[in-house]
Amino acid sequence: MKGEIDLPEVFDTDVREDLIRRAFRAISLSMRQPYGSSPLAGMRRVGHTTRPGLGISRMPRIAGGSRVVGIASAVGGKSAHSPRTTKNLYVKINDRERKIAKYSAIALTASVEAVKRRGHRFKEDLKLPIVVEDGVEGISKTKDAIALLKNLGVYDDVERSREGKHIRAGRGKMRGRRYKQPKSLLIVARNSSALRAFRSLPGVDVASPNSLSIRKLAPGGVGGRLTIFTEGAIESLKEVGQ
Repeated sequence: MKGEIDLPEVFDTDVREDLIRRAFRAISLSMRQPYGSSPLAGMRRVGHTTRPGLGISRMPRIAGGSRVVGIASAVGGKSAHSPRTTKNLYVKINDRERKIAKYSAIALTASVEAVKRRGHRFKEDLKLPIVVEDGVEGISKTKDAIALLKNLGVYDDVERSREGKHIRAGRGKMRGRRYKQPKSLLIVARNSSALRAFRSLPGVDVASPNSLSIRKLAPGGVGGRLTIFTEGAIESLKEVGQ
């Protein structure tokens, strides 16, 4: 661990956390995939309306039968207010608010209280944020990555993520998201593609300074993620902030 970085405070804690939640919600909701029923659903069968005086309601019915078709109140009819693929799912947020939320999330990585509030585990005497040499980008084996995290005193957080994996409650089990797992470390380096040895660890995410986002810095809209920066990543962040 080489040193520390001094990130400025942005507004008070309550305002900062509120901005982070708003930015996380806007970004997450804007990533939704449009879905909806077919415009022709329930309208593919021809219905004929009877004339008055026959003692039955004048509803569109299938020829030769009494089955009503083509209206929302009928069994097998069209859907009255189903979701439409044309609906705009984008949630707007001001660029200035989004930037302040991102910088605030970066600043909270240096707050011991915020990191503990998220439930991360690390050595009590560890100073945040954690800054390491650029040589970690050359680690190619997972066992070497684990040895580094143990030396830094943050491997307990990886174990916390491993032990916290559980089956999701609800219908999501049927939709390709059967398991939920707590987020662990975030490792930021100039060349994030070189951190493959860390990606296989439970709950660990990697990112470059240009790919940092609220979704990685503050999962769930809660700031204070336990983060490891390389020296090169710190220099890149300073350039971006100017």
